Amino acid sequence: MFLNKIQRFERIEPLKLFEQKIKHQAPNTKQQTTNHKQQNLPTILAIESSCDETSAAVCRDGVILSNLIATQKVHEQYGGVVPELASRAHMQNIVPVVDVAIKNAGISLSDISAIAFTQSPGLIGSLLVGGQFAKSMALALNVPLISVHHMQAHVLANLIDEPRPDFPFLCLTVSGGHTQIVLCESPLKMKVIGETIDDAAGEAFDKTAKMLGLPYPGGPLVDKYAKLGDASRFKFPEPQIQGLDFSFSGLKTAILYFLNNAGTSNVFKEDFAVSAEERQLFIDNNLNDICASVQNRIVSILLNKLLKASKETGIKNICIAGGVSANSGLRNSFIEMGDKFKWNTFIPKFEYCTDNAAMIAITAYYKFLAGEFAGLSVTPSARAEWS
Repeated sequence: MFLNKIQRFERIEPLKLFEQKIKHQAPNTKQQTTNHKQQNLPTILAIESSCDETSAAVCRDGVILSNLIATQKVHEQYGGVVPELASRAHMQNIVPVVDVAIKNAGISLSDISAIAFTQSPGLIGSLLVGGQFAKSMALALNVPLISVHHMQAHVLANLIDEPRPDFPFLCLTVSGGHTQIVLCESPLKMKVIGETIDDAAGEAFDKTAKMLGLPYPGGPLVDKYAKLGDASRFKFPEPQIQGLDFSFSGLKTAILYFLNNAGTSNVFKEDFAVSAEERQLFIDNNLNDICASVQNRIVSILLNKLLKASKETGIKNICIAGGVSANSGLRNSFIEMGDKFKWNTFIPKFEYCTDNAAMIAITAYYKFLAGEFAGLSVTPSARAEWS
């Protein structure tokens, strides 16, 4: 068998495999598998390996049958993702993850119509692992290969489950490396109409957590403590950037000075600087309020631009996507703004917000229908343009 078990899961250290339970799985998967060739339903195996999570999913006729994610704990001790370690972990996990994804979907290798993989953007070593595996499998099974843009897949995560947005819609995609407003006119026709000119929103969360002394990954911890704090207690500046673009570098600097000054000022003044002990005491005594105030400002920056984009385009079908869209403050404020301005709001389930192969699979499904296939000469890219 092409996917023989080279490794057992209990030997995957320090990684942990999580199965995402798909509530909308077809009620009779075995019957679907039996009748697949007669019904000619496209069945796509998708692989996601752009950063530090190895994921595989199976999609049949636009329905996600399985979605497996292997996370990597090794990076926690370094306070961030180490690219070389991520690549090695992908090599260790990709065979068992794909194997279980296929089995949990209730299909066989002969049912697969195409192999999809994340082609860009991401860590180049990580992308190469997924890309080479996908190419090899497509060649071995003699099925088409489909390359997928990671950020476009985040947008189309909103099409996985009901209710789905009507076209055209706007999507705010927010992650550790990207912050964009995307105008989506069809599943394969998208345009970036606003993006960050420096740092991403996810980076602002993670760097704030690091400045507060929180362990990696810090973004979810900021969200956790923010729920217990007063978001109006501390004030942070909102950048005045023209158009629909974002900026978070100035906010990060303001937070740094705010902490170094123990809350007396968010601009640099040598007379305001306090000792390391006083700084830490200020953080310890005000952690919840600091997190709530920082999160409130990041969310307001994002949603004020999204509101402006909606007014300029006249579009009221609005989505959010990406890892930061799992943030409770952003989700709640987004829904509140939608209610206020009569938007039709859409948010993917939590398991489809962070990096996952289900979003790669749904994107590949639409590319399959359009006949957009890639040759074996396609190469992964750390950066990518929106076509």
